[in-house]
Amino acid sequence: MSAMNVVHMRVKPGMVEEFIRLHEDFDFKALTGGRNVWLVRSGERGFMVGAEWDSLDALAAARSAMVANLDRLRPILEDLGGGRGVTEPWSGEVALHKGH
Repeated sequence: MSAMNVVHMRVKPGMVEEFIRLHEDFDFKALTGGRNVWLVRSGERGFMVGAEWDSLDALAAARSAMVANLDRLRPILEDLGGGRGVTEPWSGEVALHKGH
């Protein structure tokens, strides 16, 4: 069963272009089991990064590379408040997929 992860982030004022550039530079294709990745703008400075994986095991195996990329982003991210820090991550197995 495939898996997905979604991470919500908010970028500091004036840093949106840098945020997008850092994601363009990240080599997602080098992560074994990664299928697709999306960077979705969810407001003026809000973004969600979503990725599709072959399995939860593939997602877990890529976690250290994703955290290393997050470490590059931390200086330009705002704290989301409520004790969440700079990211709000979610992941799990795909329960239903309908598409092309």
